[in-house]
Amino acid sequence: MKRLFLVIPIVLLIAGLSYFGWLQYQKKEEIIEKITTDPFESIDVEIDQKVVKKIDRYFTRRNKIGRFNGAVLYADHGKIVYKNAFGYKNMRTKEPLKTTDAFQLASVSKPLTALGVIMLQEKGLIQYDDPIQKYLPEVPYKGVTIRHLLIHKSGVPNYMYFSDELWDNRRVPISNDDVLCLMDLYKPKSYLPANRKYNYSNTNYALLASVIEKVSGKTFEAYMQKYVFDRVGMDNAFIYNRNENHDLPKTVTGFIGKRKKAQNTYLNGVVGDKGIYASVEDLYKLDRALYTDELISQESQNLAFSPAHRRLYAHDNYGFGWRVNTDRHGQRTVYHSGWWKGFKTYFIRELYSKKTMIVLTNTTRNGNLGINELRRLFEDETIRP
Repeated sequence: MKRLFLVIPIVLLIAGLSYFGWLQYQKKEEIIEKITTDPFESIDVEIDQKVVKKIDRYFTRRNKIGRFNGAVLYADHGKIVYKNAFGYKNMRTKEPLKTTDAFQLASVSKPLTALGVIMLQEKGLIQYDDPIQKYLPEVPYKGVTIRHLLIHKSGVPNYMYFSDELWDNRRVPISNDDVLCLMDLYKPKSYLPANRKYNYSNTNYALLASVIEKVSGKTFEAYMQKYVFDRVGMDNAFIYNRNENHDLPKTVTGFIGKRKKAQNTYLNGVVGDKGIYASVEDLYKLDRALYTDELISQESQNLAFSPAHRRLYAHDNYGFGWRVNTDRHGQRTVYHSGWWKGFKTYFIRELYSKKTMIVLTNTTRNGNLGINELRRLFEDETIRP
C-alpha cells in the first residue's frame, strides 16, 4: 500500500511533465489542420440548366471570336454548377488550358492578403488601429494605421509610380523591403493625409504583406502557404516573387493580345498587392471555406464585407480587401477584379444568394469583362458578347 502511494505521485508528475512538454511543443510549432467542414453538406442545389446554357454560350461565343481565353467556374450554395476552360495556357505552344491551371491573380490577391492580416488580428498579434510605424518604422507617413491600409484610406503614394522614378536598374527586381527603403530614403509625397478619403493604392497591400512578415516571422509566401493555401486545400496556389526565382512559373502565361508575351517586370518582386497564383478551383475552395468560421470568424467576415467609406457609393464601396456592392434591399455582393501583365481576373461572391463566379484570363487585350455583365449571366437577363 505504501508503495502504491509512492507510485501514484510519480505517475502524476511524469504525466504533468509530459503535458507541459506538449504545450511547449505547441508553442514552438503551431499545428494547422486542414479545413474539412462542409457548410453545404445537407443542401441539394437544383441546377438551373438555363443558367448553365447561358454561361456556356456566352464564353463559347467569346472564345470563338477571339475575345476570351481563360477558365470559368460558377457555384451555387457551394456546389459547382459550371466549370470550363477555353483556349490555351500558352498562345505560342497551344497547350490547352485546364480548370486546375494557376493564373496570376493580380489584384484578386488583395482579398487573400487581407485574410492573412485578419488572422493576425484574431490571434491578438496586431490591432487594426495600430499605427503602421509600430511594425514598419521606415514608413514616413504619420497617422497611417493597419485599418487605413486595408480600406485604402492611407493616402500613401503608389510604389509602382515612385519606383519608376527612383529605382535605377530595371534588370534587378525590387522587393517589399526595397519599397520601404525608398520610402525611408526619399519620402515620396503622399497623395492625401491619412484618413482623408478613399484612394486606391497598391502600396497599401504591399505594406500589409510586410506587416505579415514582421509579425509572423515568416515570409509572406510561407505564411500564406501554411495558414491559407494548405488549410483550404488550394493545391495549385502559390506566390511568385521574382527575387526568389527570376523565371516566371511554368504555368499559365500572360499575353498582350495573341502573340506578345507579357513582360516579367522588375515590379514582380513586390507581393501582397499581386503575386498570388491560383486556379478557379482553388478560389472555389476558398469561397466555400469563407462560409465557415474555420479561417476567420463570422464577426471578422462581417467587418471585412462591410462598406468602410461613408462618401463612396453603396454599390461601389470597399471593405477589408473586398469591393462591396449593397443593393437597395441591403443585400451585399463582395468582389474584386485584377489586371496585371497579361492577366485579368474576376472573383464575385453574392453573399445573400450564396452564388459565386470566378473568371481568370491570360490575355489582357481581349479579357475585359464587366462585373455587372458577369453577374447578369446567372440572373434572368440575357447577355450577348
